[in-house]
Parts: sequence; C-alpha cells; structure tokens
Amino acid sequence: MIELRRITRRYRQGESPVIALNQVDLQIQGNAFVAIVGESGSGKSTLLHLLGGLDKPDEGEILVDGWSLTSANEKELTQYRRTRLGFVFQFFNLLPTLNVLENVCLPLQLQGRKEKEIRQRALELLEMVGLQHRVRHFVHQLSGGEMHQPSLVLADEPTGNLDTENAKRVMEAFRWIGDQGLTTLLIATHSAAIAASAHRVIRLANGIVVGDEAVARAE
Repeated sequence: MIELRRITRRYRQGESPVIALNQVDLQIQGNAFVAIVGESGSGKSTLLHLLGGLDKPDEGEILVDGWSLTSANEKELTQYRRTRLGFVFQFFNLLPTLNVLENVCLPLQLQGRKEKEIRQRALELLEMVGLQHRVRHFVHQLSGGEMHQPSLVLADEPTGNLDTENAKRVMEAFRWIGDQGLTTLLIATHSAAIAASAHRVIRLANGIVVGDEAVARAE
C-alpha cells in the first residue's frame, strides 16, 4: 500500500516559483498497475521521484506499507531503493562500461543474491523484452532503452525513446507483469496504449489530481 498525504513539492525556475505537486492525496493498493498521465509539467516525474526516494516533498507525508518514506534517513532510503524498487527510465541510466547482462545483474548483486539466481533472473527479464540475443552488447551498441524482482516498479515514459516494435514489446511486458499481480507498477506516460493496458489511470494537471478511474480492458 502506498499512501500520499497532502503532498506538495515546490521548485524554482529562475526567479519564479513552480508548484510541481499541490496538496496531492492518493492511495495505491499493492500489486496494482497504475498509469499516471498528464501533459509535460503536470507533475508526473516529480511524483515518481518522490516515491523512489530520489526527492522529498516540502509538505506532507508518503507511506509505503505504513513506513514513512519522507522521514527516512539516507541510509534507509538507499536500502529501500536497493531492495524494493525497480526504475525504468525513458533515457539510458545504464553503466557504459558494463554490457547489457551485467547492467541487469547489478541491482541483484547489490542485494547480495546468489550468482546463479542473479544470472537466471537477468536472462528471464532480457528474454521478456526481446533482448536475449544482446546480452554481451554494450550500451552504446543498443538502439533504444531497456528492466531484480522489486515490489514496486517506477517507470518514467518507458516507451518514449523507442521505435514502434520495441515500444510494443515493452508495453506487452508491462501488461504481463501487471496481470501477474506480483508487483506494483506505476508508469508515467503519454501513451494511450500503455494507459489502456493499466488497471487504473490517475490524471495530473498543474500538480493536482484531476482524474482517477479504473480501466475496463478488453481481453
């Protein structure tokens, strides 16, 4: 369960203050597949950064399974990100000196898992997104973005930098993961197709929740 209580986040843009999120209240059940939609500047990325412990709100509290993310210290946040989170970004956030398989293995190694388990899980994930044939390639040898088994996955425009075919594969992988009900997926997206694959759509505008609805999906 994720709970946001009156969350406000402010920034400065030059001399002007910007309210990225304004008194946001939300509850997200565990193992849900939620799409967060809205125009650029609506607060989608800010929301994900707060939930990932990469940023802190100016006001309000964030609870994850009853644990206060906002009052956690840096050591606790590092442990939270290492053991419970998965991040998927629009642009590369991979280590260029490691190949694809090594990049996918790294979060699992930081968790202290056994090498055999790490390799098996990494290969499963790469096969899921159609990259099993690219395991020895390096980041600069790939044409577009690529996903441990976390309890919460935060994805920021994951298909925004992909061609149509790879975007379709990633979307199908997300839908499959969401339908398994084994992890909570929060995806910030402009994609109508991803939103239609989710179980719930939260709409943001100017840092405020303006819509929150369940999705009736065609099977």
